[in-house]
Amino acid sequence: MAREFDEKDFAILRKLAPEYEGIICPESGHEFHSILPPVSNHIAADEEDFRERVSRLSDEDWSYLTDQILSGREDLGCMPEEDIETILERIREAESEEAAERVGRLYHLSGCGML
Repeated sequence: MAREFDEKDFAILRKLAPEYEGIICPESGHEFHSILPPVSNHIAADEEDFRERVSRLSDEDWSYLTDQILSGREDLGCMPEEDIETILERIREAESEEAAERVGRLYHLSGCGML
C-alpha cells in the first residue's frame, strides 16, 4: 500500500520536481511510496540534476525528511549510491553528522537485505 502523502510531502515534491504533477511514479505506474527515490530514479536527468534539485530544500525540509527516513516512512533502498551521498551531505549540513551516519547505516543495511 502506498504511503499517504500529506501537504508537507506534496510541498517538498513540488520543490524537487515543479514540472511534475501527481503522485504516480512515471516508470512503474503506481503511487509513490517515498519522495526522494522517484526524483532520483525517474525525474532527475542525472546525478548533477538530482544534486541541484535537493539543494532547493530548506533545513526544515531536511529535518522532516530525515525523520521520515529514520522512521521507515521514506525508503531510500532503491537509490543509487551517488545520490545517497548527496542526501547524506545535505543531512550533515541541515541536521548533524550523527543523523547522516544513522541514515547511511540504514541505507546500507537495507541494501544488504538485512532490513
